Amino acid sequence: MNDFISHMDAALDQAREAAGRGEVPVGAVIIAPNGEIIARAGNRTRELNDPTAHAEILAIRTACAAIGSERLTGYDLYVTLEPCPMCAMAISAARINRLYYAASDPKSGGLNQGPRIFTHPQAHHVPEIYDGINAVKAEVLLKTFFKSRRS
Repeated sequence: MNDFISHMDAALDQAREAAGRGEVPVGAVIIAPNGEIIARAGNRTRELNDPTAHAEILAIRTACAAIGSERLTGYDLYVTLEPCPMCAMAISAARINRLYYAASDPKSGGLNQGPRIFTHPQAHHVPEIYDGINAVKAEVLLKTFFKSRRS
């Protein structure tokens, strides 16, 4: 990975936009094998009245539509928070190549917390996983958002 370029800043931009809409600030981007961002999304569960409108799901839908396939083999996903179990299964079903995430989610995470989705036999595909990329920035964004909601 000598030529590694992180796209977490683009995912953080999507998270900030989500916060600006009153959504939990989670953002995601999907990177094509040529290194281009082909999908960007932030949470839209409140805006769309859709509990499945997590950043990861929306980005996967956009990327699949863009390439005309339900599989994203060779594509990478950057997300600002550890995916929940629902998103982890979608990542597996989409055959995402590599998953990069920023902050861990001890409350609702599905990878290193709770159900550890990728260890189950129902997860037919397990991406390479890299965590902690820009974790502090993502954590500050989330903590600031929730603190403002409690004030």
